[in-house]
Amino acid sequence: MTGSDLGGGRVRARLAELGLTLYGPHPPHDPLDAVVVHQGTARTSGQLPRIDGALTCTGRLGDDVSVPDGARAAEVCALNALAVLEAELGTLDRVQRVLTVTGYVASTPDFHQQPAVVDGASRVLAAVFGDAGRHTRSAVGVAALPRGGAVEVEVTVAIDAP
Repeated sequence: MTGSDLGGGRVRARLAELGLTLYGPHPPHDPLDAVVVHQGTARTSGQLPRIDGALTCTGRLGDDVSVPDGARAAEVCALNALAVLEAELGTLDRVQRVLTVTGYVASTPDFHQQPAVVDGASRVLAAVFGDAGRHTRSAVGVAALPRGGAVEVEVTVAIDAP
């Protein structure tokens, strides 16, 4: 696997079994934190669809980005969220449960398939964590996202103590 590789563990083994790669971590600019850990939860900053630092999906849904391409971008965002969580926690094995996902979709005013786009993130988290990957979710349409990204995803998880 390329990208973040802080060690083994059951979640890393599951990622390998699924053929999934953690492309990050891609930390945000200062003074922001990639992850905040507080009282048994960890919450990521918004993650864009970056692979090896390059934004892979730009534009707007309903304009120049298809729903399948947006869903793939949301999957990459979720994998990047796992990468920053792993960097902060030391291992993804500390994740007890995915609690919530918030997905932002840059879209035209007449585009209404934001849930189908953010499903890409939800599917990958459920595949990686099984029942513990089931979560609550919001899929929000916005006029624009940072750096022209088509999708941005934030993830909040319950964690075990170190």
